[in-house]
Amino acid sequence: MISKHLTIAAAFVLLTGFAVAPAMAQATAPAPAANTMAAPAAAPAAPADAGPTVIKAPTATAPEENPYGLGDILAKKNPVSYAVLAILLVMSIGTWYIFFVKFFDQSRILGQARTVERRFWTSGTLNEGIEKLPKNSMFRLIAEAGVRASSGGTTLINLNDWIAMSLTRQLEDATGRLQGGIAFLASVGSTAPFVGLFGTVWGILQALIAIGVAGQASIGKVAGPVGEALIMTALGLAAAVPAVLLYNLLVRRNKVITDKLRGFAGDLQTYMISKGK
Repeated sequence: MISKHLTIAAAFVLLTGFAVAPAMAQATAPAPAANTMAAPAAAPAAPADAGPTVIKAPTATAPEENPYGLGDILAKKNPVSYAVLAILLVMSIGTWYIFFVKFFDQSRILGQARTVERRFWTSGTLNEGIEKLPKNSMFRLIAEAGVRASSGGTTLINLNDWIAMSLTRQLEDATGRLQGGIAFLASVGSTAPFVGLFGTVWGILQALIAIGVAGQASIGKVAGPVGEALIMTALGLAAAVPAVLLYNLLVRRNKVITDKLRGFAGDLQTYMISKGK
């Protein structure tokens, strides 16, 4: 009987041991691998004395210089090319200088013509009308020449012819002053293209020399001289075309002024002859 009770107790202990063992195993199991993994190393702290972080902007790439432009011609310092460029530069500067000087001079004379119409012919006497004109006026010079001629002539010709000759002489002098400097524009317009053409020929010659030295017609050998030749041609035309256009403009304005001067001289001659009679 006692053995039966001991057997039941032993079986109960065994069953209880089998039930408790897994729970104890779970309680004493190590932590998951994720929890046991070491944390990644922290980033090194910035030095305490480091200044503010400066972000550098991307550096812009400088544009490459054109090896076939005007700057390349100047860099080569070829005396022939320099001489052609200097001549064309003088022509261009002279053209624009003469144009502005003559244009303002013509505008001043045209203003004097309007003054003659308003003041001179409305005066009571000839001397009074002359005093109303500016001292540097071409119209005043013509009127004074007529007055001098009417005050005393010559025994070779009559007084009327002498007055006409004096007015014509003064008119021709005024016309000559108007034409002064304009011939330079005509010369530039006719010769500047040939000066540029000389530079073109010189550039082509340099290209042929480069081909002969290299022994082959590569684009790298002839591009520079040929580019120089084309630039010289363009500069020659750039100096010639404005000169021709400005010359035509000044000539047309001179024609208008000359017609006004001749009309004034003719009216003055008629007045003085009729007064003399």
